[in-house]
Amino acid sequence: MADVIKKATRESYGEGLVELAKDYPNLVVLDADLAAATKTGIFKKAYPDRFFDCGIAESNMIGVAAGLAAAGKQVFASSFAMFAAGRAYEQVRNSVGYPHLNVKIGATHAGISVGEDGATHQCCEDIALMRTIPGMTIINPADDVETKKAMRAAMEINGPVYMRFGRLAAPILFDDSYTFEVGRGVTLTEGKDVAIIATGLMVSEALDAAAQLKNEGIAARVINMATIKPIDREIIINAARETGVIVTVEEHSIIGGLGSAVAEVVCETVPVPVVRVGVNDVFGKSGPAAELLKVFGLCAENIVAKAKEALALKK
Repeated sequence: MADVIKKATRESYGEGLVELAKDYPNLVVLDADLAAATKTGIFKKAYPDRFFDCGIAESNMIGVAAGLAAAGKQVFASSFAMFAAGRAYEQVRNSVGYPHLNVKIGATHAGISVGEDGATHQCCEDIALMRTIPGMTIINPADDVETKKAMRAAMEINGPVYMRFGRLAAPILFDDSYTFEVGRGVTLTEGKDVAIIATGLMVSEALDAAAQLKNEGIAARVINMATIKPIDREIIINAARETGVIVTVEEHSIIGGLGSAVAEVVCETVPVPVVRVGVNDVFGKSGPAAELLKVFGLCAENIVAKAKEALALKK
């Protein structure tokens, strides 16, 4: 994939905000003193009168976002995932979720690929936290194109949305013809031996794994699950019935994230083995992002190994 163009979804987020502002005059953006890192600085430069830096006070920022939304504004509140979902959880739950306000949370620097920032900033629990809030939509786009299309789709949702973006540059997988729909998974490769359901940064790794498996005579169906809540039950059920085994892949804890959401659907409908690839209930560590992903098994090679383990579980 040496020739593949790469771009961090946090950068796509900043650019996407500027594109949306042209069509949504009520759109305002908040940040918690991290505009250079979250890339909301791109929006600030284009629309300084619609940008508000709330300082290093994420909980207060969510409260401000709630107030603006209650007054009719369409709000994106931005910070690192660790702070947006972790530090401000109570305010997200009670000030945004409970009244079901129209606040979109742009959470950047999610997962292990935050790299050298280390364990305190590598948020692998945010999806689990946000899944427990009633009425919260969760979107974890895979690339630049999907990020911008997902942001536009999120603007049409009347209620809270948690959007998860990465620091590390990700391969651009889609072109402008790609269609994004909230709550729908997308099959990227067909296969009847095993289904690999991936989200975010791990979609490209899942595609690499499928290519390796194909060379060994194993046909893997790769599904991009950008919307984790509401989850696409239909595509999961069909994958379970038609392949008999599922592997989930996420840059998040295996507890409470994509793997849990898929396993819940499978357990309730078509019980088949589900093998989860993710962060195995441990904290992160400091180091170069690409190396850390391999250390934690968030790579094509480990997905291949887990797919073979999963195949051995088929009845």
